[in-house]
Amino acid sequence: MSERLIDLEETATQTGPKGVINDWRRFKLESMDQENLNPFLTPMCRKFVQEYELLKEEDEGCLKSYRKRCMQEMHDKLSFGPRFEGVYDLDSGEAFLEVIEKEHHSTVVVVHIYKNGIKGCEALNSCLDCLATEYPTVKFCKIDAVASGAAERFSDEYLPTLLVYKAGELLGNFLSCTQHLNEEFFATDVEGFLNSYGLLPEKEQPQMEDDEENNIE
Repeated sequence: MSERLIDLEETATQTGPKGVINDWRRFKLESMDQENLNPFLTPMCRKFVQEYELLKEEDEGCLKSYRKRCMQEMHDKLSFGPRFEGVYDLDSGEAFLEVIEKEHHSTVVVVHIYKNGIKGCEALNSCLDCLATEYPTVKFCKIDAVASGAAERFSDEYLPTLLVYKAGELLGNFLSCTQHLNEEFFATDVEGFLNSYGLLPEKEQPQMEDDEENNIE
């Protein structure tokens, strides 16, 4: 009989008024801890903490994927500098100098000097469009030889020309670069050519969303 009374008392403590009071006290303590912690957090950290709290009850596999994605995002921002979209069209010699001298020190800058009507120039521009999507940390640019003011120094026989810079330093200077490629060439050929000189960074891995979907399945 006494054992049954103890069981009933424990049950009441968990589900009755005492249980509610205890839950409330625990909630207040956790709230106080959270309030004491928040002033020391940056907005980015607060965001991660809030998202982490929401994911606490998810299975460990999802939590691992989430942590991996957060680390990847922070790694991208801290290690690789800015990211770019597409090929940038430089309209003057001043713009050409600015992109070389003022770009982030970790950014590889690839500049295509071209002239309309010159064989290989249009195809190379198309190839750079493709490579820009696969190497978002590389800044791909193009500039008309006439607009750059270099038409006198770059005769048609030297076009198309590829120049590669990093931290203001010229790493690659390829005059009439299509002579190193097949008559009909593609983005993979240009990629292989630049990689043969070690001028492109490692290609980024696919985003974590695909891994998360596979884990869920």
